[in-house]
Amino acid sequence: MPLVSPLRPHCLARDRLRFWVPAAKRSRVDGTGMPIPISDADLDRILAVISHSHAVGTRETYGSGLLVYHVFCDTRGVAEDQRCPAPPVLLLAFISACAGLYAGATLDNYFYAVRAWHLIHGAPWLINTAESSLALTGAARLAPPSSKRPKRVPFTVDLIANIYSVLDMSLPLHAAVFACLTTAFFTIARTGEFTVPSLTAFRASPSSYVTVRDIRYDEDRNGFKVVVFALPRTKVSPIGEDVYWAAQSGIVDPQAALRHHLALNQPPPSAAVFSWRHSIGLRPLTKSAFLACLQTAGDQLGTGMLKGHGIRIGGTLEYLLRGVPFDNVKAMGRWSSNAFLLYLRKHAVVLAPYLQDTPVLEPFMHYALPPTR
Repeated sequence: MPLVSPLRPHCLARDRLRFWVPAAKRSRVDGTGMPIPISDADLDRILAVISHSHAVGTRETYGSGLLVYHVFCDTRGVAEDQRCPAPPVLLLAFISACAGLYAGATLDNYFYAVRAWHLIHGAPWLINTAESSLALTGAARLAPPSSKRPKRVPFTVDLIANIYSVLDMSLPLHAAVFACLTTAFFTIARTGEFTVPSLTAFRASPSSYVTVRDIRYDEDRNGFKVVVFALPRTKVSPIGEDVYWAAQSGIVDPQAALRHHLALNQPPPSAAVFSWRHSIGLRPLTKSAFLACLQTAGDQLGTGMLKGHGIRIGGTLEYLLRGVPFDNVKAMGRWSSNAFLLYLRKHAVVLAPYLQDTPVLEPFMHYALPPTR
């Protein structure tokens, strides 16, 4: 824990970027040294607005990183006014001290947490980008083996069908979970886009989560029908994005699963879309309840650990196996070009059918693979 300081009041991790303040406040003078007529309320408003540039999950991660940074500074006896703006050597020492203790991605987040803290409070960020990049790369190579996560097993249509076979679809929770699973899979969505982080989260900010009224039914001029979910806010888009699926054959059909869920649980238009009937009333489907239910089903089936991100990987793989062009899948998954290429490299299973001696998708290769640069 960090040493007690009036600059760092006790607060939730997601609030530390804003409420943990540097010793030096944001300047109120112009380039000539003349005071600018802005009030404390103006400065607080600036801080509040900039703080909301990061998603809640990112703020929580950065809050953890900021805690580690200040503990490091405390153990080294770094004065408050040296912590922000931090001299480059201090930041390099911080990275080096954490090397071998954390995964590379974790340390990246912690480093950029300190950067975000500087920017939010109007402090200059002095470190050389090339130098910090080298330090972070070196630290990633020193990451302990225990910090590396096991590969996420992708969900498949067969696995989803098997999960259905061990669920009791007369139970409100199971109906909601299966509807959420099939929708997330066929929309290539992130698990957190159709669930809520806690039971109180939806009540605190209902406009941040997809509700029943955010479902609409579209049809193109050829009569092809799709169901669209208007996500009010996502990890990469604070103004929201649309995701969609079409009806599928068999018991994995998301349309049938959604209809069954809505008929059984009867969530009102204003409720979170996969809310379910608990014995004490309607509850939004939390991410933890969703994953726990899937894992219970997986344990019965002997599948091993099932991770939420495996749904997104599996949906991507399913569409590619059907011969859907890469660009179309990229659009469905709402990736930027660089992010999608990194995603494909990370999850070799997505490319596996294209790499065989006799490619499984040989008939589709000429239009499904990205063009050669």
